[in-house]
Amino acid sequence: MFYFSKSKYCDFKQCPKIAWLKKYKPEEYLVDAETQARYTAGNEVGDLAMGLFGDFVEVTSYRADGTLDLKKMKALTRMYLAEGRENICEAAFDYQGLYCAVDILRKTQQGYDIYEVKSSTSPEHHVYIVDTSYQKYVLQKCGVKVNRVFVVTLDPLYVFNGVLDLHRLFKITEITALVDEELGTVEESLQEAEKVMSSKEEPAIDLSASCNDPYPCAFFGYCTRNLPSPSVFCLYRLAYEKKLALYREGIRSYKDVLESGGPLNEMRRRQVEFALEDRGTHIDREGIDGFLQTLTFPLYFLDFETVQPAIPRYISTRPYQQIPVQYSLHILKEPGGELEHREFLGRPEEDPRRALAERLVADIPQDVCVLAYNKTFECTRIKELAAAFPDLQAHLLKIKENIKDLLDPFQRGYYYNRDMGGSFSIKSVLPAIYPDDPALNYHNLEGVHNGSEAMELFPRLKEMPEGERAEAERNLLKYCELDTYAMVKVYEELKRVS
Repeated sequence: MFYFSKSKYCDFKQCPKIAWLKKYKPEEYLVDAETQARYTAGNEVGDLAMGLFGDFVEVTSYRADGTLDLKKMKALTRMYLAEGRENICEAAFDYQGLYCAVDILRKTQQGYDIYEVKSSTSPEHHVYIVDTSYQKYVLQKCGVKVNRVFVVTLDPLYVFNGVLDLHRLFKITEITALVDEELGTVEESLQEAEKVMSSKEEPAIDLSASCNDPYPCAFFGYCTRNLPSPSVFCLYRLAYEKKLALYREGIRSYKDVLESGGPLNEMRRRQVEFALEDRGTHIDREGIDGFLQTLTFPLYFLDFETVQPAIPRYISTRPYQQIPVQYSLHILKEPGGELEHREFLGRPEEDPRRALAERLVADIPQDVCVLAYNKTFECTRIKELAAAFPDLQAHLLKIKENIKDLLDPFQRGYYYNRDMGGSFSIKSVLPAIYPDDPALNYHNLEGVHNGSEAMELFPRLKEMPEGERAEAERNLLKYCELDTYAMVKVYEELKRVS
């Protein structure tokens, strides 16, 4: 029998090769911290949305080994349908091996409505139509009369006032007509899927727009494993569609790009030429010196870490609002002086913004030069803090006005070497300048190695035993501290070559 789930169907519709690889080569599936955070947010939003229409029954059941007990879930669904329950959450159906679970199945006078819950703030994704058309197909085959179909998303304009209002937090959009248009393609798609999935031969599907739409494919590394390294897909600030067009023209390697006269602006040309031939370090001393001349002592090196809760937890915040929860600050009062360090880490049990803002204005005077790396992020967070706390507004906005961007000399091409690989993030620049310093290697940190991991860890602190929490807090602080110490070291390199 052909077994297929809703998620596999959506994978197949994005690209048949995704569904095949998940079955036959699951070890090649690479999930990064950002993707995992999206899954976590989806579960949190889905659980909360169950109460959208009042009383409900949930059929989710697990075996002793922690896996879903689909047999029990289907039995419970049949029982609740027979009882006429109004709202059945995770209602489970199976038609000849085609399985799906409906987020909310709501009984009406005309039959049943399907509500598909998404952690997105936008209902306008074709994948939602694909998803729910499969659900409607399976339910109708199981004899359930489906009336309307809705997608439930988060309202990005909702502001939390201390008590969650589900009817304002969630936005419900009817997509019945669009689902009915898509419904006619489901049968044919399933027939094709059965052929693909029953074959042991990997589908001969080349790279396409589907590698990035609707989601970045976790098998992209596998499918590009035979490309030259670096390849055309590594080119700096070139849209994926343009990279794909070059690839389809047979332009794969940097040598191909150079010989074809491809879309090489000054930065991409330097990226390609330095990769093909190690030219040491490109240094524009005049440009670097011009940047350094804009800085004045004392220097304050600042970095924030934030969280983005899908469900707002703190008063006056919105879904997915960036909430600063910690910062690191290195201070250099004079050239060659002793480096000072200050830091702040909030508590997830309470809104950390007020305490963070108070410490920030205590740690940074109004009229000093502050350095950030990609300052737009820090400036935006400070502007939001100023709006939230009017009594601190003047001081905070002064800090914002005095922030300089340490990214500028690299983004403007004043400093470049081969090891940057066309990226100017601090995590690319730092090892390119200091390749052999273990104290500057993010991989040597314990527990937290990047911002996504920090964002995922912070909310979990409140659930940890005391000893585990203390260790996690140390790891968060050490990670953020390295961010600003890295900035100091980058600054020192700019001074050295100037």
